[in-house]
Amino acid sequence: MNTELALVLLLLAAAIVMFVANRPRMDAVALLMIVLMPFTGVLTINEALAGFSDPSIILIAGLFVIGEGLVRTGVARRLGDWLNATAGQSETRMLMLLMLCVSGLGAFMSSTAVVAIFIPVVLRICQNTGTAPSQLMMPLSVAALVSGMLTLVATTPNLVVHAELVRQGAEGFGFFTFTPFGLAFLVLAIAYMLVARRMLPAQAAPESEQRAPNLRDWVREYGLVGRAFQLRIRPGSALAGQRLEEVRSSIQGINLLAIELPGRFHTEVIRPTPRTELAVGQVLLLDVVAPGVDIVKVAAEYGLEALPLGECGYFTDRSQELGMVEALVAPESRLIGRSVLEARMQSETGLTVLGLRRGRTVLTEDLLEERLKGGDTLLLTGFWSDIRKLRSDYHDLVLLRLPAEEREVLPAASRAPQSVAVLALTVGMMVSGIVPNVHAVLIGCLLMGLLRCVDFNSAYASISWKSLVLIVGMLPFSLALQRTGGVDLAAEAVMRLAGDAAPHLVLGLLFVITATLGLFISNTATAVLMAPVAIAVATELGLSPYPFAMIVAIAASAAFMTPISSPVNTLVVGPGGYGFGDFVKVGVPFTLIVMAASLVLVPWLLPL
Repeated sequence: MNTELALVLLLLAAAIVMFVANRPRMDAVALLMIVLMPFTGVLTINEALAGFSDPSIILIAGLFVIGEGLVRTGVARRLGDWLNATAGQSETRMLMLLMLCVSGLGAFMSSTAVVAIFIPVVLRICQNTGTAPSQLMMPLSVAALVSGMLTLVATTPNLVVHAELVRQGAEGFGFFTFTPFGLAFLVLAIAYMLVARRMLPAQAAPESEQRAPNLRDWVREYGLVGRAFQLRIRPGSALAGQRLEEVRSSIQGINLLAIELPGRFHTEVIRPTPRTELAVGQVLLLDVVAPGVDIVKVAAEYGLEALPLGECGYFTDRSQELGMVEALVAPESRLIGRSVLEARMQSETGLTVLGLRRGRTVLTEDLLEERLKGGDTLLLTGFWSDIRKLRSDYHDLVLLRLPAEEREVLPAASRAPQSVAVLALTVGMMVSGIVPNVHAVLIGCLLMGLLRCVDFNSAYASISWKSLVLIVGMLPFSLALQRTGGVDLAAEAVMRLAGDAAPHLVLGLLFVITATLGLFISNTATAVLMAPVAIAVATELGLSPYPFAMIVAIAASAAFMTPISSPVNTLVVGPGGYGFGDFVKVGVPFTLIVMAASLVLVPWLLPL
C-alpha cells in the first residue's frame, strides 16, 4: 500500500465514522472531503469538484422537480383516495393495493417523497377502517424501497451505478433494465408482508391530544347541514348573460360562495365578483343563510337545476378550493356593534360568514341581523388565498383555527393531467433514446414549469441539495481509489474471500458487503464506493460487468434491516409506533429473501 492510498483510505474511514455518528451532517462531511482530497496529492481541486458537472447530478435534480410536479398537482393524493375507496374494509386488499400504488409511483419519483405523501393517506385510512397504523406503515416503507428497483431513475444508487458503467466505457443500463428484478421483488414483498405483518405490533400509534378540526366537524357544530345548494344555470335561464351586480339585489338571503366552470378535463372553481358574467352550464355554489328562503321556488323562477351535494351535505368535496376558518372578533374591532350584514365581510375580505358562536352557544337564528360583540367567534368560508390574507391584512379579526384540510391543499390541483402527460413524455424520451436521459429530464422540467405544474420557488425547494452535495462529495473517492490502486486492492480482497468459488457466490459476497455497508452509511454513498469495486471484480474474472453492477444497485436499495438504513424507514417509525427490533425481525429475513432471489435472477437475466 502506497502513501497516497493510505491517505485516501484514512479520509474514507473518517467519512464513514462521521456518517455513522451523524456529526456533522452528511452534506457537510461531503464538502469536507472535497476540501481535503486535494491535500492527498491524488486529485486536483478541479477533479475534486468535477462531480458538480456530472450529468447524473443534473439528472437527479431534474427528477426531484418532476416529482414535485406530481405532488403539487395531486396525482399521488388521487391515488390514495382511489386506494381508500377501492380497498374497502379488507386489510389484505388494502395492504396489496397500497404496496402496488406506492411502488408504481416510486418508480418515477423520490421514494422518500412518496412515503411522505402516503403517510397522512394511510393514517386517514386507518382512522376510517379501525386498522392499526403499525400494520400498514412498514409495508409502505418496504414498497417504497422496492420501487427503487423498478426503473433506472427510481433511486439515486441506480443512477450512480449506471454512471460508473458509462465512465468505464460500458453502455450503462437501459431505463427498464431494472424492471424485471423490481417486479419479482415486489411480488415477494407483498407475499412476505401479508405474513410478516403478524410480527408487527398491533396497537395504534399514539395520537396528539389536540386534533385540528376538519370541515365536517364545523358543519355539524354550526348547523350548516341543509343550507348548501348547487344550482346549474339551464338554457333559457333569466340569469344567463347577466352580471352578478345586476342580479344580487333581487335575490336576498343567499350567499354565492363560488362558481364552477365545467371544462373538458376538469372543473374550474372561480371567485364571484360583481363583474362576473353568468352563463349557461355554470354551477352556483350557494349558502342559504336567511330563514324562509324557498330554494325550489328560486330555482324554478330563474331557470336553475338543482344538483346533488356530497355526503356531508356541504361543500367539503371542494376543500381544494374552498375552506373555512374560525376567527375571533378583536376587543377593539370596528365590527363591534354592527350586524353580520352590516359588517360587509365578503366585500372587505372575500370571506362569507357562515356561523357565529358566543361563548359555547352557536347562534343559528337571524344570523344576518345579529349584532357582533368582542370575543364572538365567527366561522368564515371562502377561497384559501383569502383565508391566508386574513391573518396579515385584516386586523378586526384574530384568526383562531384552521381546519385539517388546510394542510392538504394542492397548489396546482387542476394541472394533474398536464403533469401526467409530461411524465409520460419524459419517460418516453428516455426509453426511446431520442435524446440523452439528462436532456429528456431537463425538457420535462421546463414543460412542468410552462404548464404551471411547478413554479421556480417550488422547483428549487423540491431539490434535495443535501443528497446532491453528498453524491458530489463522495464521487472523488471513486476516482482517487482507482488512481491509487485502491479499487484493485478491494477487488483482490473480494476475490481472496471468495477463493475459487463460483461467480454466483462472488455475487452473493458483493451483495452482503454492500448491504452491510449500507447499515452504516447512506445507500448513495455505498453505491459510489462499491460500483467500481464490483466492475473491477468482473474484469478480474473476465466476466460481464452488468450482473456485478446490478447486484450492487439491488443491495444498495435493500435497506430493510434498521430504521436508520434509509430515510424511508425513519419516516414511518413515529406514525407506526415501531421500535428498532421491529425492523430487525421483519427486515433481516426479507433482505435474505431478496439476496437469494437476486442470485437466481441476476445471472439469468444478465448473463455472466
